[in-house]
Amino acid sequence: MNRRQVPPQLYFVTSAVFHYLGPSFAVLLFARVAVLGVAWLRIASAALVFALWRKPWRAVGGLDGATRRLLIGWGAVLAAMNCCFYEAIARLPLGTVAAIEFLPVIVLAAIGVRTSRNALALALAVAGAYELSHVQLAAQPLGFAFAFANAALFATYIVLAHRVARDPAVSGIDGLGAAMLIAAVAVTPVAASQAAQAFSDPVAIAAGIGVGICSSVIPYVTDQLAMAHLSRSAYSLMVSLLPAVATVIGIVVLTQLPTAAELVGVALVAGGVAVHRDVDEDATALQTPPPKEYGRAIPGKWRERA
Repeated sequence: MNRRQVPPQLYFVTSAVFHYLGPSFAVLLFARVAVLGVAWLRIASAALVFALWRKPWRAVGGLDGATRRLLIGWGAVLAAMNCCFYEAIARLPLGTVAAIEFLPVIVLAAIGVRTSRNALALALAVAGAYELSHVQLAAQPLGFAFAFANAALFATYIVLAHRVARDPAVSGIDGLGAAMLIAAVAVTPVAASQAAQAFSDPVAIAAGIGVGICSSVIPYVTDQLAMAHLSRSAYSLMVSLLPAVATVIGIVVLTQLPTAAELVGVALVAGGVAVHRDVDEDATALQTPPPKEYGRAIPGKWRERA
C-alpha cells in the first residue's frame, strides 16, 4: 500500500495518539529529569531529526528579512509554549491541559466569524473552561496559570504558523524545521542546565529522544498527510476527539483518573471544537492537497503540539 492508498483517518489516528502519548511519557520522565530539562530534550531531539531530515538552513538561506523574523518569532513561541505545556502537565491531568489548549481555537473562530454556530461553540468552550477551572484552580493555581499561558502561546503559534504556511518563499515543513532549530537555541540558556543530569543517564537520554520524536515529529508529519485528504468539516469533527484521547491516555499510561466534573469540562470543550466552523467551509474545502506543506494543522487554522 503506497502513501496515496492509506486512509487519511489512519494518519489522523496516528497523529492523535502520538500527540499525547509523547507528553504522557514525558510525565513519567519527570522522575528522572527536571521538567524544563525534559522540555529541552524534546525540542533538541526534534530539532536534530528535522536538521538531519530536511536540512532547513538550505531553504532559509535566501529568505528576506521579514520571513526570517517570522521564523525567529515562531521558534521563540515554540520554545516558550513547550516549556509552559510541560510545567502544566507536571501539575495538572493531561486531559485537562489538552482541553484548555483548544480554547484559543474556538475563541479565534468565534471572534473572526460571527455566526450562531460559533456562538454556541464559544458558549460550550466557556462552560467547559469554567468547569475545569472550578475543579483545578484551588488545588493547582500555578499549573492552571501555565495551562492558560500555553493556550495563549498556542494561539500565537497558530497565527505565525499560518503566515509561514502562506509564505511562498519557504515550504511549511522546512519552516517548521527551521523554527525547531531556533526553538532549541532559544530554550538552551533556560533549560539545558536542568537536562544536564540526564547526560549521565542513558535511559533518560533515550527516553528524551523518544519523547521528541513522539511529540514533535511523528504527529506533525502524519497530521499534514491527513489534512491533505480530509475535508475541513471532517477534520474538525475528528479534532474534537483529541481532548478525550488525552484523557484516555492519561488514564492508561499515567493512571490519572478524572473526576466527573473534569469529564464534563473536557466534553464541553470537545463539543465546542466539534461545533465551530469557518464561514467559507464546505464539504470539499480540503479534498485536494493544500498548496504548501505546513505545520501541525487544526480546523481552519494551523497548529503545532506541545
